[in-house]
Amino acid sequence: VQLQASGGGLVQAGGSLRLSCAASGSIFSIAVMGWYRQAPGKQREPVASITSGGSTNYAEVVKGRFTISRDNAKNTVYLQMNSLKPEDTAVYYCNFQGVLRRDNYWGQGTQVTVSS
Repeated sequence: VQLQASGGGLVQAGGSLRLSCAASGSIFSIAVMGWYRQAPGKQREPVASITSGGSTNYAEVVKGRFTISRDNAKNTVYLQMNSLKPEDTAVYYCNFQGVLRRDNYWGQGTQVTVSS
């Protein structure tokens, strides 16, 4: 499985960005897809996840502002980020978790920078 993330950039506080992560392979539809982020000097942290059935989970700090979704026909997961804050600045990574624990893959990361 290969993951290609895109959509990052520089945005002012209060603005919006949409991240995309396209996955190769035919087992995308049964995977749990997630977005994580890592700010400078901090550990990578979970942001949002979505199951194959569409159930979602969000970190408290992004609830109400971020929305994760997926399009199984396109093997793509999205992260719509609204009302962005400077503290959302980080490298965002998508993650693929298949049925087997060993089937865990990471995308290359996309930089999101929110200016105040």
